[in-house]
Amino acid sequence: MAIYNERKIKGVLAGIPEIPDKYTRKKKRPRELAQVVEPNCTGCEVCIPFCPVDCIEVEPAEKWPGRAIPPVRIRYDECIGCVICVRVCEKLAWDAIVMRPTDAIEREERIVIHETFTPDGR
Repeated sequence: MAIYNERKIKGVLAGIPEIPDKYTRKKKRPRELAQVVEPNCTGCEVCIPFCPVDCIEVEPAEKWPGRAIPPVRIRYDECIGCVICVRVCEKLAWDAIVMRPTDAIEREERIVIHETFTPDGR
């Protein structure tokens, strides 16, 4: 029984990336960005430690008064488009993060995604 459970656990965890080393800056504007599908997001926060640039955070609870746990959000200007959060969410949670073209997100959100980003503003 223990061997079966171990194989089952290894099967579930196959394909989940390891938590990466953290980057300190974005080097180029990605063609695609990660975007949270808010109705699918349970707010479990499983994606947060896997983000190599720490651009995923929990939404403020006051923005979501009808939900016990608010969803996460992605700070688009910091996202490097690495797809790690998408893979983690599809394996461990609810497929609540998808990759979308950067141009489409800029149009929809009326924002500009910059070529580079540095946490200290340089």
